[in-house]
Amino acid sequence: METIVSIKPLVAILVSLIGSLLIVSAGKNPNLRESCTFLIAFIKLGIVASMLPVVLSGKMIYYSLVEVLPGVGITFRVDPLGLLFALVASSLWIVTTFYSIGYMRPLKEHSQTRFFAFFSLALSSAVGVAFSGNVLTLYLFYEMLSLSTYSLVTHHQDHDARYAGRKYLTYLMGTSIGFFLPAVVLTYLYAGTLNFADQGILTGKASDAMLTVTFILYIAGIGKAAIMPIHSWLPSAMVAPTPVSALLHAVAVVKVGVFSVLRICFNVFGINLMHALSLDVFLIYFISITILTASLFALRQDDLKARLAYSTVSQLSYIVMGGGLLSVIGMSGGVVHIVMHAFGKITLFFCAGAILVNTGLKKISDMKGIGKKMPITMAAFFFGSLSVIGIPPFGGFISKWYLALGAIEIHQIPILVVLLTSSLLNAAYFLPIAYNAFFATGNNFNESTVMDEAPFFAVAPPVFTAFVSFLLFIFPGFFLELAKMAARSALGGG
Repeated sequence: METIVSIKPLVAILVSLIGSLLIVSAGKNPNLRESCTFLIAFIKLGIVASMLPVVLSGKMIYYSLVEVLPGVGITFRVDPLGLLFALVASSLWIVTTFYSIGYMRPLKEHSQTRFFAFFSLALSSAVGVAFSGNVLTLYLFYEMLSLSTYSLVTHHQDHDARYAGRKYLTYLMGTSIGFFLPAVVLTYLYAGTLNFADQGILTGKASDAMLTVTFILYIAGIGKAAIMPIHSWLPSAMVAPTPVSALLHAVAVVKVGVFSVLRICFNVFGINLMHALSLDVFLIYFISITILTASLFALRQDDLKARLAYSTVSQLSYIVMGGGLLSVIGMSGGVVHIVMHAFGKITLFFCAGAILVNTGLKKISDMKGIGKKMPITMAAFFFGSLSVIGIPPFGGFISKWYLALGAIEIHQIPILVVLLTSSLLNAAYFLPIAYNAFFATGNNFNESTVMDEAPFFAVAPPVFTAFVSFLLFIFPGFFLELAKMAARSALGGG
């Protein structure tokens, strides 16, 4: 793959890093503060999008900032996989900022300037992970993301928020320092480099046993992927404001986790080594436990955000599964699910927040008939649900279809059964919510209920993201092409 040297990836990261300072300086004027946020977000998206033609032409963008160890520095690499994730994160930041205004202002949330500033830092960290050129750079931005989102998780500053924050850092930094960092050190000792390569860097560098141990350390150390049993920080973090939950689940934190797992599979171990050590089979069967178990947990939740949280735990593992389905179709399905899940799940969280702003309700059992009061919001929720379940004509169908075809192609019929069973469970915990919203009668809402949606800023974003989920089915376009390019590169097809 031809390489072009450009400072653009570094600029894309620095834009929101510097932007957080502008947000703080404009804090006394909310309109100016939020105008700065939008300006920064659009600039960031513009820089990221400007790299798309280069990557689609089959070239890679590279930039080296500084050398830290012999042969290892802070470097940046823009390839199809990284660009896909960066496009999702930077575009949804704009939508989430729009939504945050409609959520934070009506509820009169405190410390809104701090909220927007750390939101900007989190997006800088997420794009830093996306554009990392080696494992060291990825690790540094991974940790930066944990620290910048801690303030968002503990935003309410009450007992529950502080407890969730402690659990959040304990799980994420505990696993990263205890497992991820040792895996990075072992990789450097074995390979003498940490730079990502399409065919991996560890083939023939150590015994099969030590390489297997290193892989397990990576999987255990990337706690943001929320693979069971390292998952309980995610439901606990739902005490945060809904825009933060949307950030955690759709845009930044958990997507950084699964993205990092794919990087390790594709560009550190490499597909040939994964197959030779049977790590592909281990990964897809191990991850199947999370897919099914988390779906069963979701069925038991009456709190809407908790149900969405366990759904996310399950859905993330679809992406990780793509790292073990060693075919262009299966791997493409895992990669493009980053996009499809992002738009579907953020729609659901936006709707949960709109319901809270408008009615104060959090429990699913209290929402019977709410479709009579908030028909637009609940219609968006229904469409978002269809995408996450994987029902056409919404984007989630595309990624799940590719994953299913990938399982068939490598003759893993049990994995196909897992995917189909999980989708049925998705339907079991999502569709009754929409059905009861429109067709059931509850204590809070009845036929005489007056239609009253949440503020425009809280309703427009989920309508928009639900519509995008539909468009992603009709025009999967360059996201699917980027996913296929990433898969072909990992498989040695250029």
